[in-house]
Amino acid sequence: MINKKPTLEKVTPSFGSSILVKQHLERVDKNNAFWHFHPELELVYVNKGQGKTHIGNHLSYFNNSQLILIGANLPHNGFADRLTANGSETTVQFKSNCLGDYFVNIPEMANVSALFARAEKGIRFGIETKRVVGPIIDTLTELQGLKRIISFLKILNYLANTEDYTLLNADGIAFETNPQDSDKIKVIYKYINSNFQDHIALDEIADKVSMTVPAFCRYFKKTTGKTFTQMVNEYRIVHATKLLNESQMSIADICYECGFNNFSHFNKQFNDITGKSASQYRKEIKHIIQ
Repeated sequence: MINKKPTLEKVTPSFGSSILVKQHLERVDKNNAFWHFHPELELVYVNKGQGKTHIGNHLSYFNNSQLILIGANLPHNGFADRLTANGSETTVQFKSNCLGDYFVNIPEMANVSALFARAEKGIRFGIETKRVVGPIIDTLTELQGLKRIISFLKILNYLANTEDYTLLNADGIAFETNPQDSDKIKVIYKYINSNFQDHIALDEIADKVSMTVPAFCRYFKKTTGKTFTQMVNEYRIVHATKLLNESQMSIADICYECGFNNFSHFNKQFNDITGKSASQYRKEIKHIIQ
């Protein structure tokens, strides 16, 4: 999983279009993925695939499909690490006022405006919504002009009125970041990504960005809203959810495989981060990640 301090991504729709629609039909190279944000909202539909989701403070693993809406300036990274047969990942990026300031403020758009506000925390939609909306999203790549906009509005209308969703990021951490911080945070996150299964001493990681330990701790907390230990533990728990789903390893073996050296500490961290025990997660995951 590649995670970094969010860098500003410039989103440019093609000439004559107010929204940007992209579709991946082949294996996605996550070596080029980066932790980023942009003023556009982003709707992501994976119809058949597997991957990790990191949106704001939320980290999870999915296996099969997912439909998510990411709010403006909400940092994210992902999504599909592997697309299965006939799998695709379609993204739609758009500004809340892409059809004009007046249009988004008319009474008929009130529910859609409320949807955009909820998206600031990240939204994952459920099975029924994926079934209805997913195919429409996929067809956006085949449409142009007004036909695309009409279809897009149908999608927004459905998403705005369904109750079949979960908010992903209870804290909501939309970023306005200083560009010069990006390289330093990139080094930190890349190092965590490569070494989270081992012990990472604070002086070791602080040295990577030429900082003292106290300065590093203050910087990391101010930049991410978390301590370095919290972030490493989140990496480990996300990896644990993947192993719980994909392997037959015992929970004790998964604990040590993910970098924890104390089983009770692993259980506490897993419960704190996911809201349930590892054994309960393993029982429920087939239903949760449909």
